[in-house]
Amino acid sequence: MPDNQQRRNRQPRVRSGNEPPSAPAMEPDGRGAWAHSRAALDRLEKLLRCSRCNIFGLRPVDYTDDENMKSLLLLPEKNESSTTSHCSVMNTGQRRDGPLVLIGSGLSSEQQKMLSELAAILKAKKCTEFDSTVTHVVVPGDAVQSTLKCMLGILNGCWILKFEWVKACLRRKVCEQEEKYEIPEGPHRSRLNREQLLPKLFDGCYFYLGGSFKHHPKDNLIKLVTAGGGQILSRKPKPDSDVTQTINTVAYHARPDSDQRFCTQYIIYEDLSNSHPERVRQGKVWKAPSSWFIDCVMSFELLPLDS
Repeated sequence: MPDNQQRRNRQPRVRSGNEPPSAPAMEPDGRGAWAHSRAALDRLEKLLRCSRCNIFGLRPVDYTDDENMKSLLLLPEKNESSTTSHCSVMNTGQRRDGPLVLIGSGLSSEQQKMLSELAAILKAKKCTEFDSTVTHVVVPGDAVQSTLKCMLGILNGCWILKFEWVKACLRRKVCEQEEKYEIPEGPHRSRLNREQLLPKLFDGCYFYLGGSFKHHPKDNLIKLVTAGGGQILSRKPKPDSDVTQTINTVAYHARPDSDQRFCTQYIIYEDLSNSHPERVRQGKVWKAPSSWFIDCVMSFELLPLDS
């Protein structure tokens, strides 16, 4: 029969018991599991490059003995193309898996209307209250403002932009690159801090809010402490307490050449009142005015505390 003839003519296949099964073919053109693995390695490489140093001043390269890994970590960063729109979620340095979320701070009714028009053109979301999804905060002038929305935007590493950015986007009906319109200094430092995956401004710091606060309500100050990675103390810290002074947390953003690097617990008071509280500056516990705290937020720095 024909089937029997085919079976007789078929060559027998001999296979060793140790012969591994055939490896699946890698899919061409960057598709399949291989591409996903390569993409994951690329993301890991970028993460390691962005991690500058820890609280001990050590970099990722300082923790490996593997020469290949050292050479990888010491290579200069790839120069990414600047032709791609910076409003592409992959290039904003913000929430890379979500849409643009806009909010205005201190804008007039006419400016708010123009911001809504821009949100429609860019298919972005426009918020009235700040939340963790916000990526762009627009202010009316050329300077940073001490509004709650603006300060929360700084602490979260958002783009803090002049209103001229909105006008430029509306003129061309596209999202203009943000760098040209970014408020400098504090907002810029904060955004880079987020892009580099570094700790938040008040990481390692504890705050006790003593007394009443009028200029910036206590609820707002609590929101700022939390947004900055700090923690609220329910009890006033005692400078002469051994328990307090032996806490081993470190303020990441304190200047390394200052005695402020030893301080992690701040007693904040309202300095706009007529009262003059006693000075506290002992080891890990310092007393500081609320104006100093606000200035730290605006400049995105743990500023020196005057004697």
